[in-house]
Amino acid sequence: MKVLIVDDSGTMRNFISAIVRELGFEVEQAADGEEALRCLAESGPFDLAMVDWNMPGMDGISLVRRIRANPDWNRLKVMMVTARNEKEAVIEAVCSGADEYLIKPMTAEMVEDKLRILGLLD
Repeated sequence: MKVLIVDDSGTMRNFISAIVRELGFEVEQAADGEEALRCLAESGPFDLAMVDWNMPGMDGISLVRRIRANPDWNRLKVMMVTARNEKEAVIEAVCSGADEYLIKPMTAEMVEDKLRILGLLD
């Protein structure tokens, strides 16, 4: 299975990548929404995109909407990964097309739990 980690923080991308690699996933990284769209188009198919909300240029919500607007990516699971923990933020992310929501800071166990919920781990 293949995961795209999208976050403007290289440290956070590497942290999440290490967790999902340990769980047996192949990982690609993107530093912003535009790079993520290129990766999805050129390096896919992906099973999951883990998307940060706050990024320069195209934010995570805009990226999720662009993903959901493309029928080629209908099967792609999307997890919003953000420090925003307000109920309204969760609702906005889900209404925009996110399948799951993970609040930073997170642990490896939290990531693993969310992957199970998405049906990507046994």
